[in-house]
Amino acid sequence: MAAHPAPPLAVSEAEAEALRVMTRAGTTEQRLVMRSRIILRAAEGAAHVEIADELGVSVPTVLLWRRRFRERGLEGLADAPHPGRPRTYGRDVREQILAATLTPSEATTHWSTRRLAKRVGVSPSTVARVWHEGRLKPHRTETFKYSRDPQLVAKVTDVVGLYLAPPERAIVLSVDEKTQIGALDRTAPMLPLKPGQVERHTHDYKRNGTLSLFAALEVATGQVTNQTRERHTGDDFLAFLRLLARTYRTGEVYVVLDNVSTHKTPGGGRVRDLLEKS
Repeated sequence: MAAHPAPPLAVSEAEAEALRVMTRAGTTEQRLVMRSRIILRAAEGAAHVEIADELGVSVPTVLLWRRRFRERGLEGLADAPHPGRPRTYGRDVREQILAATLTPSEATTHWSTRRLAKRVGVSPSTVARVWHEGRLKPHRTETFKYSRDPQLVAKVTDVVGLYLAPPERAIVLSVDEKTQIGALDRTAPMLPLKPGQVERHTHDYKRNGTLSLFAALEVATGQVTNQTRERHTGDDFLAFLRLLARTYRTGEVYVVLDNVSTHKTPGGGRVRDLLEKS
């Protein structure tokens, strides 16, 4: 059956312009964009079935927003109040909960929902809801460590400056290592877990111990020089540095690396000497 055009919806020019602005704005919610497009097509006299097919909605949805706009105008496109009991706490209670969460008492380092609820005079579920809305997780902790090196700022400035503005025609290498890499022998990668399905691998899957990977990234070009070693000792790291010395024979070379354990071995002096020569 052919879709017969519906009577055009009465939309003023100012309302139509406001609807077009909402459909073009990148910050408009998609549901509001969809409702605006329904009204604009209804103002053109398009059939309900045609609008539903174009926008991927049902005909009752088209009828709903057409009726809401006819009754309340642009305000009718907003969501209606949701059913259910309204909130029993206001903004001042929410701010009080957040402030208390961020400033624990002297008797404890963390608030629990029950203790804080008793302090504020609300239910524990209210405290949990405010924490969820504020993206606060007092039950979780992480650690950090701040360097006590008095020359920390100068060292960080040198390293960052070397990355951002290296000397002319100089080569900057960022060196790092990855230890305990599983050396696997297989004809195909493992298949991941699925609901009701265990992890699967080929019949010739074999573990060959672990390897250590040393790698140097040339910051200017992105070229990576790498080497794998069976062990992770000062001699292995020294062998990798010798590889870099052979690879970059000419030019001024700067090596940026962290304080890995291999630098502290009895042979660490040889590592420093090779770095100074390079």
